[in-house]
Amino acid sequence: MQPTFLPWAGYFNLMAQADDFVFLDDVQLEKQSWQTRNRLVIGGLAHWVTVPVRHAHLSQTIAETEVLDAKPWRDKLARGFALNYARHPYYSDAREIIDYLLALTVSRLAELNQSIISFIAAHLQLTARLHCASELGIEGVRSERLSEFCKKFCAQEYLSPVGSAQYLKEDGFAEHSPAALRFQDYIPHPYLQKGVADFLSHLSIVDVVANLGWDLTCEYVRKGFV
Repeated sequence: MQPTFLPWAGYFNLMAQADDFVFLDDVQLEKQSWQTRNRLVIGGLAHWVTVPVRHAHLSQTIAETEVLDAKPWRDKLARGFALNYARHPYYSDAREIIDYLLALTVSRLAELNQSIISFIAAHLQLTARLHCASELGIEGVRSERLSEFCKKFCAQEYLSPVGSAQYLKEDGFAEHSPAALRFQDYIPHPYLQKGVADFLSHLSIVDVVANLGWDLTCEYVRKGFV
């Protein structure tokens, strides 16, 4: 999976089912994607929170992408979070994520996202071994490369988000991969969400933690409900 910014609960559901989880940090940066932004509740509505980055060239990867810390984006995010989540039942739990983000000194987008994801995964008691694609030296494109990852880890099964089903089918992944193909089956159910008129689904995991706390979020990322 690409290392995305403050991912949603489904990202961690995938991690919860994995023995080995590979961050695809060497794929191309995409403008206005989950790589650089996610959504929180601001003023009762879902709003984007974004990491400013430097677009040096079209082919740059997430690992190469520089975070523009000259802009006070971290403090802005923290202020917005405090104003909109201070009265949530588990504000202090979610605040740990924001404080960790504020303290990070990394300068590259992949490092930033992977560090935050790893921090959250540890709090959710996830035990998957984490790897960076850029450090594995595995070549190939699309499902050909995925197959090589499976060989690298002697995988018996490859777990994929259902959104990848079409291209995996087109590439014939199931026919040439050494690992059996299984699709993630995760349906996030509504939880008691403070500050909104109607439940807002697929927000950042930060919203889940602020409303449920770490303990119940552990259950939510595994089952989709509490």
